[in-house]
Amino acid sequence: MPKQSTTQSSKQKPQGPKPGEDAGRIVDIDVASEMSDSFLEYAYSVIYSRALPDARDGLKPVHRRILHQMVEMGLRPDRGHVKSARVVGEVMGKLHPHGDGAIYDALVRMAQNFSMRLPLVDGHGNFGSLDAGPAAMRYTEARLASAAMAMVDEADEETVDFGANYDGQLLEPLVLPAAFPNLLVNGGSGIAVGMATNMAPHNLGEVIAATRHLIENPKATLKQLMKFIPGPDFPTGGEIHGLAGVVDAYSTGKGSFQLRATVEIGKVSSRKQGLTITELPFTIGPEKVVERISTLVKSKKVQGISDIIDLSDGQNGTRVVIEIKNGYEPEKVLEQLYKLSPLEDQFAINAVALVDGKPRTLGLKELLDVFISHRIDVVRRRSIYRKRRSEERLRLVEGLLKAIVDIDKVVKIIRGSEDANAAKASLIKSFKLDDEQATYILDMPLRRLTKVSKIELDKEAADLKGSIKALTALLGSEEAIRTQVSVELEELGKKFATPRRTRCVA
Repeated sequence: MPKQSTTQSSKQKPQGPKPGEDAGRIVDIDVASEMSDSFLEYAYSVIYSRALPDARDGLKPVHRRILHQMVEMGLRPDRGHVKSARVVGEVMGKLHPHGDGAIYDALVRMAQNFSMRLPLVDGHGNFGSLDAGPAAMRYTEARLASAAMAMVDEADEETVDFGANYDGQLLEPLVLPAAFPNLLVNGGSGIAVGMATNMAPHNLGEVIAATRHLIENPKATLKQLMKFIPGPDFPTGGEIHGLAGVVDAYSTGKGSFQLRATVEIGKVSSRKQGLTITELPFTIGPEKVVERISTLVKSKKVQGISDIIDLSDGQNGTRVVIEIKNGYEPEKVLEQLYKLSPLEDQFAINAVALVDGKPRTLGLKELLDVFISHRIDVVRRRSIYRKRRSEERLRLVEGLLKAIVDIDKVVKIIRGSEDANAAKASLIKSFKLDDEQATYILDMPLRRLTKVSKIELDKEAADLKGSIKALTALLGSEEAIRTQVSVELEELGKKFATPRRTRCVA
């Protein structure tokens, strides 16, 4: 393609601005090359910074930034709720250079128990339903849910890397410590450039059991893992039909299956039989179902229905009652509804996530392997940090114990010194302290240097030595670290796991 020039003659050399003229230059560019480069930059930005989750913590940047900023704001589960608008403003102003609507949408989803299998945000107010959107951010309030603390805890212990925010003034985590496989538990979806992802939610207890089995048996097969995870577990329940598609998704990262509503057949009144819908396919709301069935009845595509009543509410959940006319079999009417209405929906898994900064399609075992590697790294880095801090504290405690032996001499040295530097030098010489120990003694109140404090310090020193010994042993064994990851997963499962909601039908 020939070059297109923005100048009259490409042979003329660009002249620099003269005094008094606007600064700037007009240069020749290849339009095709410029568009290609610009589009690639845009595509990379969408893929890596917006649309695809990281396989380690299962979060997109916007979700990660929301959780991190809520921690920075002190919005822990034991604190009060604050306006969602305040959270959105903090995230947008400090970390996420995009619109407030996108941030609020992400915040809302993390608070919806019908969207997330394990909600990460504790919302107060109208956060929407399957049929209606949430109230404006100025009307709702939010704080972190208890489960979110398992995602963000230990981030301040050098367990993950931090990078500069969009303007280089602040730091933000590039990934969260994530104590459970969030990508599998809560799923997610996103549309990037040339690729998309759609992950199904799963049961936390089942995912943890499979993860622990893989930790103990790194060569475990997919068949063995599926004994723990038979299929997705949607927060809205329902029934999975077509387990072959689930197997495909777990083995290759791509697969689809049918998700059906849960329907009870029986008497709905003293005289009539009917259908009672108690669970709907994921993301399908009762109003949509009622509207579609009413349309089918009016157009006479489905016959035998005399009335349909929506009794669903926020407290009792989904309950849609369909009355069947006398002379019609409820089973046959239900089969028609499965074919023609949203009572049956197809769910397609496309497990694309970022691994080492690159998009990859992952099967079940690969997803668990990535998470396990991440947690091993987190536990190792956390142990190194805690060991170093314990050693630093032990050194200070040992210095205090030396000083307490002759507290009168310490006071005499401090009072008789001309300045702090002289006092420090005298303490170092008299008690054989290092610079840090002497500085710490000078900075602390004298009331700490008592006999009672000595008892406390002796106990603290013993505890620190025990902690250092345990951490040293942990860091010296890869198997011990893997065991520690498994133990922590077990404890988290006991705290947050719930019974399966979605039934798998062969």
